[in-house]
Amino acid sequence: MDGSAPDRPSASSRWPPRWSVAGDRVAIPVAILTPLAVASGVVPFRDDVANTNAALVLVLVIVAVASVASRRAGMVAALSAAVSFDVLLTEPYGRVTIDEQSDVETAALLLLVGMGVTQLAVWGRRQHARAEREGGYLEGIRVAAEAVASGSSPGDLVQSVARQLTTVLGLQACTFQYGVAGIGRPARLLENGSIVWNGDVWDVDERGLPLNTDIELLVESHGELQGRFLLTAAPGSRPAKPARLVATTLAAQVGAALR
Repeated sequence: MDGSAPDRPSASSRWPPRWSVAGDRVAIPVAILTPLAVASGVVPFRDDVANTNAALVLVLVIVAVASVASRRAGMVAALSAAVSFDVLLTEPYGRVTIDEQSDVETAALLLLVGMGVTQLAVWGRRQHARAEREGGYLEGIRVAAEAVASGSSPGDLVQSVARQLTTVLGLQACTFQYGVAGIGRPARLLENGSIVWNGDVWDVDERGLPLNTDIELLVESHGELQGRFLLTAAPGSRPAKPARLVATTLAAQVGAALR
């Protein structure tokens, strides 16, 4: 039975999400120019607006950039805001110097707060992505368990799990082969989530899934081999251990259906 799945892993299987070069090409100029534009807009009112209030406005700009852009863009926005504050809103104007000690402290705090806000924004996005990812894992296990309980055909379950494995592990392809193991000397995904290849443990966290070999995930029932999922990794796929453990759980559900 061939349980082939789509060629490309979904974006939700990759973490941390990576900004493309094109994305930063847009975000970084915006991160540089937006604080400068806002500070320039305050210039006509700088005699009437306290510098601390102007700094707070620039903090809001940094928050806006950090909430939607990469960490790099957020840091650039913080630096641009600090420089814009220094050059445009503190005396002597037009120079990268500050006469007042209080303005020096405000500029330093603006930079530090901006960097801190950026880190918090990145952390928040990571937590949100992790929650979505783990929710997807549980949903996949639930669907497989329901299929077993409802007596769905083994072929349908195999195809469903192959698709889920492709998403969870970030695979290029996934097929199922009945009653075989070890053919072609592939790497193997073990029940504990580790991968072994040629007798050695493969460091997935550091190196990603091996690309020069397929990876087999055995399907067994009461110690009896039923078959294997043959996994072909996509370049750059680096599933965390929880994702690999979910994969072995899904394989166990198939084993329960094939016994």
